[in-house]
Amino acid sequence: MGSDKALLPIGRANLLRITLDRARSVVPAPVIVGSRERYSDYGEVIEDIFPGCGPLGGIHAALETTRTDVSLIMSVDTPLMTAEFMRWLLTLAAAGNELAIVPEADGRLQPLCAAYRRAALGEVDAALRRGEFKVDRVFARLPTRFIPDSEWLAAGFAAEIFRNVNTPEEYHAMCGMLAETLPSSRQGPQS
Repeated sequence: MGSDKALLPIGRANLLRITLDRARSVVPAPVIVGSRERYSDYGEVIEDIFPGCGPLGGIHAALETTRTDVSLIMSVDTPLMTAEFMRWLLTLAAAGNELAIVPEADGRLQPLCAAYRRAALGEVDAALRRGEFKVDRVFARLPTRFIPDSEWLAAGFAAEIFRNVNTPEEYHAMCGMLAETLPSSRQGPQS
């Protein structure tokens, strides 16, 4: 994208604000994994313990500092994700004993819209120490429940909830889709 996706404006909000607003309707105190300097005005921030290791480093930081058994990990670049889906995913996690509950969308795993038990930390930590940074590889070593498209679509969720923003074209298309529908949320940091 050439810039920080989290702070890209959409309507009167930005991608980070949209994600946080939805997460706050599901969990009492969402935590941001990223740069404290950049994001601290938006809420509690934790930084990677293994910097430069990509999404697996962020999952590790979240699991290392969590105060709950199950953590919902959400990417900032899926603004169509719904609070209802997040609740449904947490309900599935609570009903099972798997260490990772990972949806699939369009044939691809969605590890950044997934639920992880704190007990997954040991394997995530070991993978990082081995220099294995691909999240998908960790699932082979963890009890994981994969949720196929057919299951979450049958539960009534729209296919586009996993649509993400990775290119300027996707960003501009998303702006057009969301500009009229987003609530009047402040664009800047929360006071």
